[in-house]
Amino acid sequence: MIRARPTLLAYLLCAAAATGAALAPASALHTTEAVPAAMPRGSVSMDQAVRMVEERYHARVVKAETERDAGHTLYVLRLLSEGGRVWTVRVDAASGSVQ
Repeated sequence: MIRARPTLLAYLLCAAAATGAALAPASALHTTEAVPAAMPRGSVSMDQAVRMVEERYHARVVKAETERDAGHTLYVLRLLSEGGRVWTVRVDAASGSVQ
């Protein structure tokens, strides 16, 4: 009998089911910092960054945080692919460039 090796996604789903938690869609993710009422021209919102990264990498954002350094804002997004691969990308909030 061949047994499939569980993926990280399987572990996350089992953990969510065991605790009664549900995995939130990326649109439901929010940061701990307040979003300014008027964002500078040419800037990217967290929602826009999430959609852009999900489309670009064909993966789901499972964690999103805002990181500020000397007035510069980056969105730190953790991605999960269907194959169970997890990685992190950073999106510059001012330009939308992905690092």
